[in-house]
Amino acid sequence: MSATSSAGTDGASHGLLIGGEWVPAASTERFEDRSPATGAVLATLPESGSEDVDRAVQRAREALPGWWKIGGAERGRLMNRLADRLDEASARIGPLESSDNGRPLRETGSQARIVAKWFRYFAGWADKLEGETIPVEGPYLNYTRRVPVGVCAAITPWNHPMLITTKKIAPALACGNTVVVKPSELAPLSVLELGQLTREAGFPPGVLNIVTGARAAGAALAAHPGVDRIDVTGSTSTGVAVATAAATTVKRLGFELGGKAANLVFADADLNRAAAGAVFAGYIAQGQSCVAGSRLLVERSVAAELAAQVARLVGSIRVGDPLELSTQMGPVITPAAADRIRSHINEAVATGARLLTGGAEAPALGDGLDPAGFVSPTLLWTEDPGIRAAQEEIFGPVVTVIPFDSERHAIEIANSVAFGLGAAVWTRDVTRAHRVAAELRAGVTWINDYHRIDPASPWGGFGLSGYGRENGREALSMFTEVKSVWVPLEEQPMGWYETDGQTRLN
Repeated sequence: MSATSSAGTDGASHGLLIGGEWVPAASTERFEDRSPATGAVLATLPESGSEDVDRAVQRAREALPGWWKIGGAERGRLMNRLADRLDEASARIGPLESSDNGRPLRETGSQARIVAKWFRYFAGWADKLEGETIPVEGPYLNYTRRVPVGVCAAITPWNHPMLITTKKIAPALACGNTVVVKPSELAPLSVLELGQLTREAGFPPGVLNIVTGARAAGAALAAHPGVDRIDVTGSTSTGVAVATAAATTVKRLGFELGGKAANLVFADADLNRAAAGAVFAGYIAQGQSCVAGSRLLVERSVAAELAAQVARLVGSIRVGDPLELSTQMGPVITPAAADRIRSHINEAVATGARLLTGGAEAPALGDGLDPAGFVSPTLLWTEDPGIRAAQEEIFGPVVTVIPFDSERHAIEIANSVAFGLGAAVWTRDVTRAHRVAAELRAGVTWINDYHRIDPASPWGGFGLSGYGRENGREALSMFTEVKSVWVPLEEQPMGWYETDGQTRLN
C-alpha cells in the first residue's frame, strides 16, 4: 500500500501509522514480508529506527491528555465503533493473516471473528474505573482514583498477530492510555489493518500508533524515556532483553513469554475426548503457540492406547496451502524455524525418544508451495521427562508423550519445567480434577478442555512464562496507576512548630 492507504497483500509498500496518518519512515531502508507457504513477497515495509519511534512516542504523548479527558463513555463509544468495523472486516482479516503467517484459514478466520469481543468487553469498563474511599484515622477523607499509566508500548508476535495486539491495546485504550505498537516483522499486515480501522472508526490522532521493523524498533521502544509501560508477547529471551533495556527508565512491564504446557490424562478420562483435545492442544497454529500442549502426560495403564489413538489423528492432519479451507496445518513461520524444529526431532530420536508418527521429513505438498517451511506433525514417546524435547519450547508441531505412574508423579513431571503458562487435566473424578489443578504451576488451567479464552478471564503465566495478566479486571490494574488523595475535614492549622511535638508526627 502507499503511505496513505490501508494494508493489503498485493506486494505494495506500507507506511507507518503516526499521529493518525500513514507516513513514510525517516530512513529508506525497508524489509520484505514473505509468505511462509510460497516464499512470495507480500509487501515491503519500513525498517523503523529510533527517529521513527521517537515521533510515534511524541504523538502518543501529545494525544494522552485529550484521550483521558474525553471520558470513559466516549472512549467506550469509539471502541464499540471499532468493534463494528472489525466484524465487518473479519472476512478479509482471516485470509490476510493466513497469507502472512501460514496458519490455516479455518483458524485465522475463526479468530478474526472473535477479536471484536475484546474491544466490546473493555469498552464496557471504560466508564467504570472506580476508586475507593479508605477509612483512615482522624478527621480525614481519603480516597483513591485510577488514572492511566501513560504512553504504553506493545511488542506483538506473529503467531496470533491481531488477537494478541488486541489483548494489549483494548484495555490500554479503555483505561485512557495511548499506545505505540511494534508488530512482528514476520507477520505485520493484520496489525496494520487494525490501525486503518481505528482511523475509520474516528479515533483521535496519536491514540494508536504503529511502527514496523525488527529488533532496532523494539529496542528503541524499550529504552525510550517517553514510554511508561511496555508489554511483550514473545520468547523468554526477548522478554529478558526488553526488561534489561527498560530498567534504566523503570518502565512498568508485562510479559507473556514462552511455555511448555503439560496435558495430564488420567486413566478414568474420556479417552476419545482427551485424544481429540491433545491434538487440538498440540497442533493448532502448527504448534507455534506459547500455550501449546506439547507435553502429553498419560497414566501408564492407558498410555499406549491413548498414544496410538493420538498418533492416528495426527497422521490424518491435512497439511497444505493455508488459504484452502480443507487445510488443517500450514507451514511454520520461516524455513529457518522449520530447520530448528527438525533438529529438535532428530535430537530427540537420537537420544532415545521413539517416533510414533511424523518426523523430520517434509510432508507431501501440492504445487506452488515451498517445502522448506513445512514440517510434518510429529508425535514422540519418551520415558525420560528430562530430555530436551520435553523441557524446552520447540514452537512447532511436535508433542511428546510421557507416561506417569501416579497422581503425584504426574504433578512432579508437569511442574519440572521452567515455564508455567498453561496446563490441562483430563479426568472424570471431579475431586482429582480440582486437586491436581490446584497444584499445577500454571497461570491458565483447563479441565477436560483446552485453549478456551475469553476477554473476561485472566491470562498469563509463572516462571519463565512471564508476569502480569491480560484480560479481565486484572488487565485494568496493569494499565492504571492508583492515586491516593487526602482531604482534612477540620480547619484548624497544623501548628507543628507551636506544639510540644507530642500530638502529631505525620
